[in-house]
Amino acid sequence: MTIRSVLGAWPRLNASMVDAIAPLSEDDLAQPAGPDRWPLWAVVGHLACQRVFWLCDFAGEPGTDTTPFTNAAWSCPGDEDLVNVLDAEQLVHALQSTFVIVDRVLDTWTLGSLVDDIDRSDLEPGWVLTRGNVTERVHAHDLWHCAEANEILTRLGRGSIDPWGA
Repeated sequence: MTIRSVLGAWPRLNASMVDAIAPLSEDDLAQPAGPDRWPLWAVVGHLACQRVFWLCDFAGEPGTDTTPFTNAAWSCPGDEDLVNVLDAEQLVHALQSTFVIVDRVLDTWTLGSLVDDIDRSDLEPGWVLTRGNVTERVHAHDLWHCAEANEILTRLGRGSIDPWGA
């Protein structure tokens, strides 16, 4: 049994993000959730980039080269890059292309494989996480930043990202 059996709503979350982001203007995307916080474009770009870091760079899944984030370990919107502003079209592409990787993981990682260790001591001494840790981190990270995006979307009077969708 694959992990899609327990994370089956994740594709709806991504689709809801795409629907919420696609119609936004550059002014909308420039809005932060609050003082000293990233603009919406950086929140969404960061969310998508971190999928690549954790699933490809850390866990070894293929697909980095099919996304805009071929250097996710060192350069993600928000964390390292607040200069190269992403527009709605670029963000939609980022969400869709990185979700192809998530989707493949949902279909290929099994419940039993979640206890498998991923040893990335080559990146940082002693850095060992299970597939379950990585899956939980990426999913929770998506939800965290969706909530942050919803703060902005609500303030703008726009439709929100619905993690449960119909």
